[in-house]
Amino acid sequence: MLDAALSRLSRAADYSRLSLAAASILALVGGPAGRRGAVRGLTSVVVAAAVVNAAFKPLTRRRRPAVARVTPLVRVPRSRSFPSGHTATAFAFATGVAHVLPPAAPPLYALAALVGYSRVHTGVHYPLDAASGALCGIALAEMTNSCLDRLGDVDQPPEHQ
Repeated sequence: MLDAALSRLSRAADYSRLSLAAASILALVGGPAGRRGAVRGLTSVVVAAAVVNAAFKPLTRRRRPAVARVTPLVRVPRSRSFPSGHTATAFAFATGVAHVLPPAAPPLYALAALVGYSRVHTGVHYPLDAASGALCGIALAEMTNSCLDRLGDVDQPPEHQ
């Protein structure tokens, strides 16, 4: 039962679908702060995905763990293992949203941690990959937030600037 649930969660995190769904909910029901949080979160996802997948993974060239199961629980990506991109983007989204909407942080960070664990549990990452992905996602989102703050709240509607 746990294998099935974590496999579904891991697949749901493919292509940042969980972050896109959460951003849609925030934008629809969260008012102006929810929309701002959704923009910050998704901007952080884009930055984290680009940096982790285009720069970090090719530099580290770490192979994926040998899967102990006869059949892997999820499709094994062709990309390198370190750091976990799924975990990085999930934590980046949580950090981007938390910058604007702190009450949303606990459930989003919990979901991000579950995504990271699911990648280890399903056999496609080592624990260090997930932990490093989390740190990368947080750091890249903080950098993104800092840049956006210096630009003067470009994610604010014109009437609020």
